[in-house]
Amino acid sequence: MQQRERFGSRLGFILISAGCAIGLGNVWRFPYIVGQNGGAAFVLIYLFFLVVLGLPIMVMEFSVGRASQKSVASSFRALEPKGSKWHWFGYFAMAGNYLLMMFYTTIAGWMLAYLFKMARGEFNGLSAGQVQAAFQSLQADPAAQILWMLLVVLLGFGICSLGLRNGVEKITKVMMTCLLAILGILAVHSILLPGAGEGLRFYLMPDFGKMAQSGAGNVVFAAMGQAFFTLSIGIGSMAIFGTYIEKDRSLMGESLNIMILDTCVAFVAGLIIFPACSAFNVQPDSGPNLIFITLPNVFNGMEGGALWGSLFFIFMSFAALSTVVAVFENIISFAMDLWSWSRRKAALINILLVAVLSVPCALGPNLLSGFAPFGPGSTVLDLEDFIVSNNLLPLGALVYLFFCVTRYGWGWDQFIAEADAGRGLKFPRWTRKYVTYVLPIIVLYILIQGYLDKFLFH
Repeated sequence: MQQRERFGSRLGFILISAGCAIGLGNVWRFPYIVGQNGGAAFVLIYLFFLVVLGLPIMVMEFSVGRASQKSVASSFRALEPKGSKWHWFGYFAMAGNYLLMMFYTTIAGWMLAYLFKMARGEFNGLSAGQVQAAFQSLQADPAAQILWMLLVVLLGFGICSLGLRNGVEKITKVMMTCLLAILGILAVHSILLPGAGEGLRFYLMPDFGKMAQSGAGNVVFAAMGQAFFTLSIGIGSMAIFGTYIEKDRSLMGESLNIMILDTCVAFVAGLIIFPACSAFNVQPDSGPNLIFITLPNVFNGMEGGALWGSLFFIFMSFAALSTVVAVFENIISFAMDLWSWSRRKAALINILLVAVLSVPCALGPNLLSGFAPFGPGSTVLDLEDFIVSNNLLPLGALVYLFFCVTRYGWGWDQFIAEADAGRGLKFPRWTRKYVTYVLPIIVLYILIQGYLDKFLFH
């Protein structure tokens, strides 16, 4: 049995776990969803669901990790009652981590590509149409797509192969510190732009009338979905960091710290995007369009736009890479737990495996563009994202929930003992009925509503 590595510091653990949660969804999904659902009023509902939905499941995932001292590949086997089959879930969770990286590496590659393009001034003087064409030509070029994706895979596994403390912790700490600093600088710059006031008002002043226009039910579902997806819970990508935490800290307090950091990044991303868009009279869009078409146009109009654009894409690259490194660490741990491989061997074999598995997504918009799983315009990326986000994450969250609260699994008493071990905030025991009976229904609702939105209301 290999000795489990440990973080050098508590800050390291918090920054790395937050790095796993802080991904592109914080930046390209959160501000737009806030915009679509009535601005500041939505944020209040979102914060409520973050606490009642995201937090308990995150604590459960960390508890299973810390108690078993194993990655999700073998953690259930270590804790389940004899003769039960909970460990089967380990295979689904492993598949989920690989699937997530099969498309995330391509998107992270776009961030790196744009960082270089911005720094080289490739967008200077381009019209809005030309900026859009630049993104389309990147996607249409199979060689470029594969090259940037491979760079992400090599960078991510390269960092992980250096070890937990010397690689993952040291480098993620630097990335996350830079990420937070750049975020602050960009936000101040955006807020001070002439004409930024309207965007700020929209983002920060609650207007419940706007919320009513979107429909209260839609707004509540959007808030639930964002609270659930932003924390990367359900496929054990967080549980691995539980294995590295000492027993001297309660898991509720640590989870709350991660959640606050994650929320601050999403919130400040909005302070960059909305004032900048209103200053340059551009509609804030969602998803890839916001990052790769709308914002380059905004930076184009700014004094020193190449500098601000480069800073923004350094921030985006770090946000993407922090998630990649965290999930790669999980993938490496599967091999170390299951087959007792060394860290280096696990990294080398997985470089090949993940690179090959990521090829379909990279080729989705070009050579494989004939494959449109959800109708015209959809690609391999949409299919892979749907499998992970709409299926594996909510189903995995249900498994963690039932495992931690029922006597058929690990059980409430063991879960509470593990979660509350050490100093810090305790998991409230009075929530037992809520997490046993109400929370699974909320997660089930997210799962079903995701399908209805995708196939019925599209």
